Order: sequence, then C-alpha cells, then structure tokens
Amino acid sequence: MSELKVGKYQAYPEYKDSGIEWIGDVPIHWKSASLSKIFSIKAGGDVKNEFFSEEKTAEHPYPIYTNANDEKSIYGYTSKCNYPPNTITVSGRGEVGFAVYRDHAYDAIIRLLVLSPTGESHGKFFAYFINKVIDFRVESSAIGQLSTQQIAPYQVTFPSFDEQQNIANFLDHETAKIDTLIEKQQQLIKLLKEKRQAVISHAVTKGIPNKEHPNTPMKDSGVEWLGEVPAHWIVSKIKNYAKIESGHTPSKTKEEYWVDCTVPWVSLNDSRQLKVVDYIDNTAYQISELGMANSSAHLLPARAVVFTRDASIGLSAITTKPMAVSQHLIAWLCNEKYLIPEYLLLVFYAMESEFNRYTSGATLKTIGMDNVRSLTAAFPSVEEQSKIIKWVFGCVHKIKSSTEKAEDVITLLKERRTALISAAVTGKIDVRNWEQPND
Repeated sequence: MSELKVGKYQAYPEYKDSGIEWIGDVPIHWKSASLSKIFSIKAGGDVKNEFFSEEKTAEHPYPIYTNANDEKSIYGYTSKCNYPPNTITVSGRGEVGFAVYRDHAYDAIIRLLVLSPTGESHGKFFAYFINKVIDFRVESSAIGQLSTQQIAPYQVTFPSFDEQQNIANFLDHETAKIDTLIEKQQQLIKLLKEKRQAVISHAVTKGIPNKEHPNTPMKDSGVEWLGEVPAHWIVSKIKNYAKIESGHTPSKTKEEYWVDCTVPWVSLNDSRQLKVVDYIDNTAYQISELGMANSSAHLLPARAVVFTRDASIGLSAITTKPMAVSQHLIAWLCNEKYLIPEYLLLVFYAMESEFNRYTSGATLKTIGMDNVRSLTAAFPSVEEQSKIIKWVFGCVHKIKSSTEKAEDVITLLKERRTALISAAVTGKIDVRNWEQPND
C-alpha cells in the first residue's frame, strides 16, 4: 500500500519478508502463524429447547448469534453460554468470512465458526485482520461455505499482545470517526430521497409552486392520496386517460418458443432496473416472435409506461422501443393528446405510499386488476403537464447529482476505512505511540 496516502502515519523502522505473498513485508519483530495455531476453531451447534428463549430474561441472558452478516443479528437467548468473551465469530455461509469480535459470553448456531484464543491474543485485532486482509476463496458450492478445516490454514501476521491491543484501540477510534461521516452522508441521501418524493408529489397534486401566484383556487379531489388539487384539474381514473395492456409468458415447455429470442420482454427480472431508471432501453430477457404469437403476450409500442403489479408494486418506466411484458406487469398506453407518458410516470412515483396501502399486511405483494382499474389521479391540460414534467425533471436531476456526490463520498470513506485497517493490522503503519485523544 503506497504510504496509505496518509502522511501523518509513519512506517516501522525495519521490516522483513513475512513469507506470505499477499501480505508482503511486516515489521521485523512481528510473527506469523496459521489461524489454527492461535485459535481453537469450532462450529456453532444446534440450539436445545431446554436452554432457549426468544426473549432475553434473567434466566436466559446470553445471546445466540446467527450466521447473518450483521454483528447484532440474534437468533434468541440461552441459559447456557458455550463461548466466553474475547472470541471471534466468522460466517461460514453467505458473506463468507465476515468476522465479529465478541466481548461477552454467548452461544452460536451451526454454520457460524467460533475462534477462541489458545494463548494471549487480542481477539479484536484478529477480527479486523480476518475481515479486511484475508480473502476467503470458497468454491465448494454455489452458496459459499467455509468449514473449520478450510479456515484453519489461513495465515495471519501479528505483534505482541500489547501492540495488538493498541492497534485495535486505534482502529476502534479511527473507524468510529469514519463511520460517523458515512452515517451523515447516508442521512443526507435519505433526506434527498424524501425531497425528491416531496417534489414529485407536490407537482402532480398541487402543480408547480408559484411564488407570484400562490393562491391557486383548489378543490377537494375526494381521493385520499391526492387531497386538494387545483380547481381546473380533472380528477379521473387513470384508465380513462391510458389504455391498460396486460402481459404474458410464452410456455416454458415449448423449447421452440425460446429460440431466436429478439423481442425485448419486461419481466420481474428487470425490477432492479425499474427502481432507478425513468426509461427502459434493454431487458434481462427476450422472447421470440413465435412464442409471442402463441401466447397472450404482444408487442407494445414505444413510450408505453410499464408497471409491476407483483412483488414490488408500481415500479415503472417508459419503454424507448417496442417491447412486450410478462403477466407480472401491465403497460399503460397514453393518448398523448391528453396524457404525456412522463406525467403518468411521475404520478406513479408519487403513488408509492398508495401502492403500499394496497398491499399492507399481505405476504404475497400483488395488486389486483380491479384495483389497477380504479387507480385515480388528477390531470391538468397537456400544456401544463409539459411544464410540470420539465420542472420536476430539472429538480430531480439536481437532487440526483447531489445524491451521487454523497454516494461517491461514502465509497471513498469505505475505501479509506478498509485501507486504514489493512495497513494497521499488517504493520504498514506504526501506531505504537498512538494515544486516545480527548475529543
């Protein structure tokens, strides 16, 4: 690592080859060993009902940690503690190798590995090392899996116990500062998202804010999510302004339907894309003309507003070319003399909480066609729609730019955090004289 790009940290006076290619040189007084030489490594076990409680009680004070890649994920509580403080849990599945230092007694379920020091070792130092230095290459299955035997031979380098403790204290302090900065940026992104939603909602229910003419006559829409709308707007079911087209999936049992697939086909596999784009250019899957001809799927024109009706409700975008849709989506075809697709798109963006209301409490998130047909919005003239579209997209572009800047800051902070940990636990920087500042 090139000076870590932080000049305030100095290197150790003298180094030696660690003998571990991916670590390189380490301070001359540091040692190296496999994890199995430093720790007793065990896998968590099954939870016995006689010791188990879903809630923490005086009789069941010990948390039971799961394989989730979150240090606070707790399966339940137990009256029997199997593991002491100053140990490390390492995920054996999922985000393989995710390490957490535990400073208290606990139990662990199966597929969570527990590393207990066999000598004088500071667990937190090694937790930092495992998380940011070791790259677990697990190829045993499609779902990564790490066993006690697989983790045992991995090599670590380390100084004396006191130095381990000082490095851990240094990293606790410095990473906490970085985490605070990351949290502030995440909070900013949350506020920007709320602002974006507020801008869109106001525009399609109240119009563009007008400081010169703030007292636009309003009327009660009679629709809860709309509230009061400008008196000259028309409150109507969306189906009266846009034709509803449903989709379909060609039979998967007919192989010939899935040959020479060239027709873009919007499905739930495009949900991630639909969450972030206004226009959809390409789809995860395509269907063939033969499959389309032998199913209820059909080619829809460009500038259709596609809309998910299952899983995540109301994810929408405008097609940029002719496409078909699956049965999990519908498409709205707008007569642009009366409704501009971009305006309808903004309406669907504004209806996020309304869609949640339709599916609240449901295990399978879906919106029935009767509810789709009853969806209601407020419609100004096409001329006013155009002005609203231009104003909203201008505001949203600025918000998006600010959001991207905050995301870039988060990326840089996370990179710095990783680099700092890696440098400290491999001896690239010397923090032996570091003292906890009074801040």
